[in-house]
Amino acid sequence: MVALAYTVAFEGVEARLVEVQCTVSPGMPAFAIVGLPDKAVSEARERVRAALTEMAIALPSKRITVNLSPADLPKEGSHFDLPIALALLAALDIIPQEEVARTVALGELSLGGALVPVIGALPAAMAAAEEGRTLLCPRASGSEAAWVGAVEVIGAGSLAEVIRHFTGDAPLQPATPGEVTQEAFGRDLRDVKGQERAKRALEIAAAGRHHLFLVGSPGSGKSMLAARLPGILPPLSPVEALETSMIHSLAGLLTEGGISRTRPFREPHHTASMAAIVGGGRGARPGEVSLAHNGVLFMDEFPEFPRTVLETLRQPVETGEVVVARANAHVRYPCRFMLVAAANPCRCGHMTDAARACAKAPACGGDYLGRISGPLMDRFDLRVEVPPVSFQDLDLPASGESSKDVAVRVAKARASQERRFAGHESARLNADAEGRLLEEIAEPCPEGRDLLGKVAARIGLSARGYHRVLRVARTIADLDGSERVRRPHVAEAVGYRLALSREV
Repeated sequence: MVALAYTVAFEGVEARLVEVQCTVSPGMPAFAIVGLPDKAVSEARERVRAALTEMAIALPSKRITVNLSPADLPKEGSHFDLPIALALLAALDIIPQEEVARTVALGELSLGGALVPVIGALPAAMAAAEEGRTLLCPRASGSEAAWVGAVEVIGAGSLAEVIRHFTGDAPLQPATPGEVTQEAFGRDLRDVKGQERAKRALEIAAAGRHHLFLVGSPGSGKSMLAARLPGILPPLSPVEALETSMIHSLAGLLTEGGISRTRPFREPHHTASMAAIVGGGRGARPGEVSLAHNGVLFMDEFPEFPRTVLETLRQPVETGEVVVARANAHVRYPCRFMLVAAANPCRCGHMTDAARACAKAPACGGDYLGRISGPLMDRFDLRVEVPPVSFQDLDLPASGESSKDVAVRVAKARASQERRFAGHESARLNADAEGRLLEEIAEPCPEGRDLLGKVAARIGLSARGYHRVLRVARTIADLDGSERVRRPHVAEAVGYRLALSREV
């Protein structure tokens, strides 16, 4: 008789149900696992054997065969330990087969029988909810999985507890969701002296999730400005928090089962590989673009990233998702993020200062920023020059608005966009609008349209650039509380587009 247990295999953020079949038959003593397992799954038989021995459960001198179905789906990870153990125990009639078959299980076993937390508990809970089954997982992963709400989650500390639960000797209580955390940011925009234009661009970018490019000499405050961006962004909505947490669960970034309402802020080093940025490697794991989903991806020293890495950003920035294609994996991850890039004007960084510039200025600036291709630069909605700040200005007291004040306006503008896009599955913010929807929401007044037409004709604005100007103008109007996009809004949006533009 074949005993059944269930678990999941991960394809991106999707968890696919896997049936674990176990049979104990006469023959030479053996323990075989088939169904395209990787090395970690194949080693599960030794961990299961040791855990059962620790509980004085001896395996029979028969042939034990475990099949992971569907057999053509790659199985990776140590979370297959627990379902394999459950299927084997059910085949030995130690625990009831009917109860096991109504459960989706995942968890790694130690040699002593303890359950070790694993990644992916949140997507696994989503899959269990769709199948109408209970999720059984390590206790440390239970509070994370319990956030799904539509499924009963049982967290256990050891295989012995699992056996007592299924036999009815000591039923386990359902897990409860972990804490919702909201990180407090101590970095305030008031700390930045001067740079009012850059602060304004930061506010616009935050309000509409527009991509921002900052160029300035070393020490002018580019990184300082970007580091204060999380302080003006609104917290994640419940839907966004669940989306982001599913990706972070696969990456093992959720701590103590809690879900954060703080928007991600990822800042990879310029030596990062292509797989680290867009995803890949063993199991086609999510990269930085996906870990920044619903948040910010800050790339300092932008031209120093390898050209191949920069070019891979073009499709994720445009579509909001990335497809990681490998020989043994083809997975899709969401990645709607705000790209903030910072760069020096040239390699030495002092092209604008005649007293400190190298002998190659100004040609060195074109060569240096020329590492960024035209199609990639075309995807930046806002381009801002960040001039150096004199040391006399640094002695002045803090001035300007605080992050808290700016955050209020950003939240108000985003609330307007949420009402505007209610019912639209493909758009949440102005940056997502396209086609007829963009024409409806960002139709400028006659004066604004006349200005935009003249600019487009004069500089040969691309179709993408034209639409991005409209989106930025719509966001500026939202910050201004205006229902209509007017000429000043278009003029400001065009001004950010022309800065550093190769279209001029």
